[in-house]
Amino acid sequence: MKTSQLAPAERDAIFRAAGFRKQNGGWTNCDGNGEGRLDDEWVDGGAIRDLDGDGQAEIILVDSGIACHGMTGQGYAIMASSPAGWKSVHSNSGIPKFLATRGAGGWQDIEVGGPGFCFPVLRWNGKEYALLRHQYEGKPCRLPG
Repeated sequence: MKTSQLAPAERDAIFRAAGFRKQNGGWTNCDGNGEGRLDDEWVDGGAIRDLDGDGQAEIILVDSGIACHGMTGQGYAIMASSPAGWKSVHSNSGIPKFLATRGAGGWQDIEVGGPGFCFPVLRWNGKEYALLRHQYEGKPCRLPG
């Protein structure tokens, strides 16, 4: 499914559940100056995808703004449908890259890109995404210091 196929009311519900607020016809997160997006162009592989292999699509929202996300200038939120509506599974500053490797429950690992040359890889542990390792171009690395 493409993000353009979501009804406007559904898009609004997803942003609201992620804690975004509507402002000047768009969606913003923490600083009021950023721009929230639900757009296939902003997420490698598309913003609607089945991250845990259960047949239900999750939604990846992207938020931009240096006041919220520092030098990276971008953050993301992973939203999942539940019987009570949309809920946040995970959010972070950085540029998400979904890897072929998987954690508990089949959730895809996430490399979180940003400035520098050593990026965290997060793995779902059954409750949350937690640090698994650091890597650069698929090879282990260590943060300076």
